[in-house]
Amino acid sequence: MSAEHDARQRAEDITVADPVSAPDADGRPRRTTRRFPLFTRDTARPEGGGRAASGDAPAPARQWPILAVLLTVGLGLLLTALDLFRLGTVLIGAALLAGAVLRWLVPDVGMLAVRSRFTDIVTYGGLGLAITLLALMMQPDPWLELPFLKDTLHFTVSS
Repeated sequence: MSAEHDARQRAEDITVADPVSAPDADGRPRRTTRRFPLFTRDTARPEGGGRAASGDAPAPARQWPILAVLLTVGLGLLLTALDLFRLGTVLIGAALLAGAVLRWLVPDVGMLAVRSRFTDIVTYGGLGLAITLLALMMQPDPWLELPFLKDTLHFTVSS
């Protein structure tokens, strides 16, 4: 127990000459070298994770991209609960696709930025596309029919 405590104490006593690379509140980098610090004390905000509006704007206006996506998903969930399942699910998928487009085009998207720009676009876009396609192919009376799907599932689904 004491050896572990001593090791932890020694790690806390080390002063890192090279500051951490996370940007400050104004988005300016806090170090000039590309070398990584010995110990990381915090995490960097994702690229594009700054405020979507100026700091003197009210909180909802600063986070308008995530609010737009969440309100659209909420509307889709409401439509799904009101027995408009296909329309609600398509709206949820479209909201995620819109989130991918916002992440791609808008430089600062606030809390819509979770990871790197590439990862967010691929994640939002992939999930939005999958949800939308599944909603369009939903039975009965699908709005979208893929002819190769029946051949692919020939041995697993019998008619």
